[in-house]
Amino acid sequence: MKRQDFYYELPEELIAQDPLEDRSSSRLLVFDKKSGAVSHHVFREIKEYLKEGDCLVINDTKVIPARLIGSKVGTDAKIEVLLLKRRENNIWETLVRPGKKAKTGTKICFGDGLLVGEVVDIVEEGNRLIKFSFDGIFEEILDRLGQMPLPPYITHQLQDKNRYQTVYAKHTGSAAAPTAGLHFTPELLREIEKKGIAVAKVTLHVGLGTFRPVKVDEITDHHMHSEFYQIDEEAAAKINTAKESGGRIICVGTTSCRTVESAADEEGYLKAKSGWTEIFIYPGYEFKVLDGLITNFHLPESTLIMLVSALAGRENVLAAYDEAVKERYRFFSFGDAMLII
Repeated sequence: MKRQDFYYELPEELIAQDPLEDRSSSRLLVFDKKSGAVSHHVFREIKEYLKEGDCLVINDTKVIPARLIGSKVGTDAKIEVLLLKRRENNIWETLVRPGKKAKTGTKICFGDGLLVGEVVDIVEEGNRLIKFSFDGIFEEILDRLGQMPLPPYITHQLQDKNRYQTVYAKHTGSAAAPTAGLHFTPELLREIEKKGIAVAKVTLHVGLGTFRPVKVDEITDHHMHSEFYQIDEEAAAKINTAKESGGRIICVGTTSCRTVESAADEEGYLKAKSGWTEIFIYPGYEFKVLDGLITNFHLPESTLIMLVSALAGRENVLAAYDEAVKERYRFFSFGDAMLII
């Protein structure tokens, strides 16, 4: 299967630059995965499509303000560092721009010396391992100096850091938000639970590898970066109970989907588990757990649109995307949503 099989035309003005004031007022395209039929709604109406006995799976990871702007010690050369994942203690794997200014041994100063990083190694794809030194608590310093790592297609400045977090974000560690969850409000979640729908919280710390473009022509040659996930006993029990009673497992976002599909046994059941996943879901994949998906509209030729196509069929998905373009939906991280059932 070729990368270009997942291409679609998107007018640039449909890329959402800012979050809506009311999270749940975004639009919702409801998509029947069997027939390909679509209908148009407001996101808060999603509760009408969830039934008693279903289980909603959400990713409670929290985005760190992972973008740091510093300067090379001894020069005025500006260097941007994006924290990808903590390797050990104060050593992080990072993406550095411009990379040519960050050879092994280079020291980078942030916030007038509040934080200093030293490049200790260069690893795959040119990522840098940086060891940080500081006085105090790293997370507090990062919160003070760091910026939210918004995708490059968002050019507007984010006024409120919390708008790139879900309302249920808890466990710190992501370099990007699980954006399908941005549409939920505490009130909407309470209404969903009141209907007898279980809400299971899992954690997958989102790395930028999830969003990296597929550069190879044959998609099976694409390598996914590993991401850490965790499922506790309570979440596993809720998901298993829903499955056993005939309820549907509806994942909020591709990250929740990838978490449960990575952790499940061959029968589709879960135990409390943590680990690293490189799962790549594309057409031909047989889902073990997931029955439905709430997701945003994804970039052309991305692994995310491939995952959605595995669930609902490539031709159906591309037809639904064409409909969303025609109806002027907002696309990508701060954009509108789709429910596939």
